[in-house]
Amino acid sequence: MTGAPLPNGNRAMVPDSKIRDYLLNPNHPDNGGKAAFFNAFGFTAQGWASLREALRAHPGMHVVVDLATNPWGTKYEVRCSLPSPDGRNPCVRSFWLIDAASPNPRLVTAYPY
Repeated sequence: MTGAPLPNGNRAMVPDSKIRDYLLNPNHPDNGGKAAFFNAFGFTAQGWASLREALRAHPGMHVVVDLATNPWGTKYEVRCSLPSPDGRNPCVRSFWLIDAASPNPRLVTAYPY
C-alpha cells in the first residue's frame, strides 16, 4: 500500500555485491552513471559499506510511494533523502522486492530522483 512503511523495512536486505559490484562500479554495463552520482555525495568504492547502511535505513525514513506486482514478487518504491557522507542527503529512489521465498525486502536498485 502506498503511503505506508515498507513491509518488514527494518529487515531490509542489501547484498554487498549490489553495492560493490553494481551501484559503485562505474564499469558495470548497467550502472548508467549511478556510481558517479553516489561518488558525488561522498560514497566511495573503498567505503562501500556506508552506502549499504544508508540504503538499509532508507525505507525506515520514508513511506512507499509506488508498488507493482510482477512475476518475481511485489516491487516497492521508496524515495527521497538518503543520508550521505557529505551531509547533502540527495533524493534517491530505492526499489525493493518482496517475493514468496522471504518476507524481507531485498534491494533491487537505487538511483537519483
